[in-house]
Amino acid sequence: MSHADAIDVLRRRESEKWTAYPDDVLPLFVAEMDFALAPAIKAALASALDRSDTGYVNTLDTRTAQAFADFAHDRWGWRPRVESMGYATDVSTVIVEGLRRLIAPGDGVVITPPVYPPFWDFITEAGGVVVEVPMLDDGQSYGLDLDAIDRALAAGARAVLLCNPGNPTGTVHTRESLAELSRIVARHEASVISDEIHAPLVHSGGVFTPYLTVSDEARDHAIAAESGSKAFNLAGLKTAMFVAESERMTQLIRSLPEEVAVRAGLFGFIATREGFTKGRDWLDATVSAIESNLDLLGQQVADHLPGVRLRRGQATYLAWLDFSALGLGDDPAAWILEHAKVAFVGGPDFGSPGKGYARLNVACAPDTIVEAVGRIAAALASRG
Repeated sequence: MSHADAIDVLRRRESEKWTAYPDDVLPLFVAEMDFALAPAIKAALASALDRSDTGYVNTLDTRTAQAFADFAHDRWGWRPRVESMGYATDVSTVIVEGLRRLIAPGDGVVITPPVYPPFWDFITEAGGVVVEVPMLDDGQSYGLDLDAIDRALAAGARAVLLCNPGNPTGTVHTRESLAELSRIVARHEASVISDEIHAPLVHSGGVFTPYLTVSDEARDHAIAAESGSKAFNLAGLKTAMFVAESERMTQLIRSLPEEVAVRAGLFGFIATREGFTKGRDWLDATVSAIESNLDLLGQQVADHLPGVRLRRGQATYLAWLDFSALGLGDDPAAWILEHAKVAFVGGPDFGSPGKGYARLNVACAPDTIVEAVGRIAAALASRG
């Protein structure tokens, strides 16, 4: 399994996770891993530094796109067409630039909270209007409310921004659900952008289904946003990919200004390529470590935080905790930060279904999870 760096090493990092709060706060908020880089990625980046290879990206270089296509074929049975792919700095750029070309100003875009908080901002940046269709929640699992999405599109929304797998819930949408979504979207002549950044982090026993594989309708009306940044902890290196299957969506990607791709990072190209080709064993070990940490978190919560519930998903290294029975208010993360010095992301950031919840990052050392739960338990015990 992958192992996290020591805390004193982590605190020398300059990334947001380790600089946003004072040293007395245990940071488990933003989606950055504490694990060391995959050896193949580290070696490739060191080699680039050794040859002072820090210039611009060559946007005609298809090796990074090919590496992703090979990974997708081997892991998911999907062979994306490299000639129908394009580069960007990150998934947010894929979403915003895609939406700008798929909707008109003022058009509605469906999102399904609880969902990644920047989705609201992406839609606004692209000129759209957010249309919230909350996930169905039976208390055990989450799923798309297809009937409500149908009604939203019938009322005038022109696109769906899909989180697949889901953040923060770790929901891995079924092929059947995605296929039905594609039929609904096609019936209303709308579009989909599928954010699949967490797809390589599906847990054992889970089956990820790329949206572009579920039907001819999906291939016609959708763009997928793909990246190695979550799987291999590369967010700061700035590389993601547009992926299309239809000629219509391929032309949309080709119509983008060259600068959309040029702004990507050369180190991101190198690291993404190495991750998808030579980092697969590291990725498998990392997913194993994440699952082990989720097991540990579940046990720690059961033993020390009665009334708190782990809503365990099938993907990502993000855990979704229900604190609503403890009376900590709509945003328990704020109380936890103040009283326990542990930084989570507040549930309300993910939309109204997140009230009473908090999201935490388990891509860390097991001892960190134990300490975080212990701090919260102690703070709760001293509430009076």
